[in-house]
Amino acid sequence: MKTVLITGCSSGYGLETARHFHAQGWQVVATMRRPRADLLPASPRLRVLPLDVTQPESIARTLDAAGPIDVLVNNAGLGLFGAFEATPMATVHDIFETNTFGTMAMTQAVLPQFRARRSGLVVNVTSSATLAPMPLVAAYTASKTAIEGFTASLAFELAAFGVRVKLVEPGYAPTTRFTANGAERMQGLVPEAYAPYAQSVFAALGQPAAVTSERDVAEAVWRAANDSAPTLRYPAGADAVALAARSPLFAGEEREPACAV
Repeated sequence: MKTVLITGCSSGYGLETARHFHAQGWQVVATMRRPRADLLPASPRLRVLPLDVTQPESIARTLDAAGPIDVLVNNAGLGLFGAFEATPMATVHDIFETNTFGTMAMTQAVLPQFRARRSGLVVNVTSSATLAPMPLVAAYTASKTAIEGFTASLAFELAAFGVRVKLVEPGYAPTTRFTANGAERMQGLVPEAYAPYAQSVFAALGQPAAVTSERDVAEAVWRAANDSAPTLRYPAGADAVALAARSPLFAGEEREPACAV
């Protein structure tokens, strides 16, 4: 029985991914900054542990408590929407601390056990914003794009040890708590000069041709975790799949649709 450790399981993609892996018979270590066991089914195959990916001590305690794992899913992340001109650099640092450095720190912490066993997989959840430019998410996109480059490079240096690294790229998911969870962070980030443009962006987001669901992402992570092919990128959601079809990043990469559309 394989074990997966998933970060950021209090809501959205992480919560649905934990439920999906558990339903498929895996042992699941679901981590959250503020653990809530009531969010997930009571099961001897499922543990909820506290984890703050920005704190080295928290990472070490959680991995010690988790024991050996087969797959790490770096899903924990912060959202940010607003004009970059109005975004305090302290806020940019916060976004990178979780989305970028937290992902790197978790990955680095599990690599010794993966390398020693000559097996293991890291799945990094980024965003379809890395596939096509999107307005008013410059800092957020930068934090996720950094992980795309990090993952692509890391895949080469770990291949000789039998350790794999993959990317899941979700599209726009209006049913997640992306905005609600970042409401305080985003206050004042759309100043008056940007308001007309921001309204047009909000209007477009309100009438999307296709969107992503939490289930789409969970299924894409599941496929990445069980796919032995050397595929690097797995778009998740109908909109992400459409963007991937037009992206040069996917040129020459053999793949099947990564989600249920």
